[in-house]
Amino acid sequence: MTGAVTGKVTGKVAEAATGARGGRPVVVVGAGAAGLMAAIFAGRARPAGGVVLVERSRDGGRKILISGGGRCNVLPSELDPRHYVTSSSPHTLRNLLLSWPLDEQRAFFEEDLGVPLALEPESGKLFPVSNRARDVRDALVRVAREAGVRILFERSVEGLEPPGSTASWRVHLDGGETMAARAVILATGGLSVPATGSDGTGLRLVEALGHRVHPVYPALTPLLTEPAVHAGLAGVSLEATVAARGVRGRAGEGRPRVSGGFLFTHRGYSGPSVLNVSHFAVKARAEGHPQVLEVAWTGEDATTWDERLQEATSGNVGPLLRRTLPHRLVDRILEEVGVPPDRALARLRREERARLVAALTAYPLPWTGDEGYRKAEVTGGGVELGEVDPRTLESRIHPGLYLCGEILDAFGPIGGYNFAWAWATGRRAGQAAGSDPGLGSGSEPGSDSGSDVGSDAGSGSGSADAMG
Repeated sequence: MTGAVTGKVTGKVAEAATGARGGRPVVVVGAGAAGLMAAIFAGRARPAGGVVLVERSRDGGRKILISGGGRCNVLPSELDPRHYVTSSSPHTLRNLLLSWPLDEQRAFFEEDLGVPLALEPESGKLFPVSNRARDVRDALVRVAREAGVRILFERSVEGLEPPGSTASWRVHLDGGETMAARAVILATGGLSVPATGSDGTGLRLVEALGHRVHPVYPALTPLLTEPAVHAGLAGVSLEATVAARGVRGRAGEGRPRVSGGFLFTHRGYSGPSVLNVSHFAVKARAEGHPQVLEVAWTGEDATTWDERLQEATSGNVGPLLRRTLPHRLVDRILEEVGVPPDRALARLRREERARLVAALTAYPLPWTGDEGYRKAEVTGGGVELGEVDPRTLESRIHPGLYLCGEILDAFGPIGGYNFAWAWATGRRAGQAAGSDPGLGSGSEPGSDSGSDVGSDAGSGSGSADAMG
């Protein structure tokens, strides 16, 4: 999201642009997870011109508010870079992710923000003890203000102009206003969950500035099937393992085999196990070769099920399966493999057992599409990691421009992993930009007329940064 202020805008923008301590401010674009963290750490560095955070929504942190069902899964309990996806260097991703150790991140939330966290053992996620996402968002905004950050809500950034004849970046806002900045931090997110304000503005801006942007796509998104062959199972949920057939899971690909909750929907499939492998399906479909996804309904392999069915000497097939699987799912599987539920286990023929074992352990999920950005947790793709300095997250193309969060080419599984990326990269960018002496000495007026808007590097309204 990019930002704003209500009321008579000209005076407010001029006041903010000159910074709390005079001079040109560091401007942070987007008050999502990464942007709020960047603003806090930039503010703590006490740059001469202060810090201005520009946010399109009226209050910021919209994805924080909806994450974890309104509880906000702030962090995972473990952080493994191998679970992340990138088309850039996995080594660079690892260095950025681990630049702020998990225990230090937790300490920041509990000690600096005053938001105690509690582990949910069954999921491995850390939530605020209050189970209120709003407590997390409000604490970030409060601490940013305590660090001296000036927040402009309900204002949109429409373009960025790198220093040319002047020593300043120029940040073009809606309404024809222009802010002169010593440094700019883009934390505008991607395209996921557009209802929160994400519209890809930051991606368009950096691409127009010459950055390489890997093709973007909806990630961690539910899958669809047309026709809806499993609509009759809508609402059925269970723990299952979903695997992308033939994928080795090389560094940067993420895990091709994931266990977790699986949910049948009226239009397809959802749940953590589906979301965490959905990028294999989405990317393959875009490239013209749909990826086969297979489901092991209990997570057990073919040998285990084959032995179980052969060793059972009494009873029928249906009751045996119903001990571990939802009844409606059992009925559907047996119907598909042509085995009646009342078939005695002792009379189960070899070919029937083989079909049943295959359906139980490698069921081909008949997906045909996905829910897209509307329900995607994050955006896959983004700015090539090699085009930012991993020590500072400063652009290697444009000095004074810093990038963090979802706009970068990296994402992780659900469960707080994407917040961990946002917090770590936002902190690093904020620290560096806040300490940046700027491209020239002396200050400039903070607000211009819109006469130079025609030289914008891009246009749009901005978007909010990463979800968990």
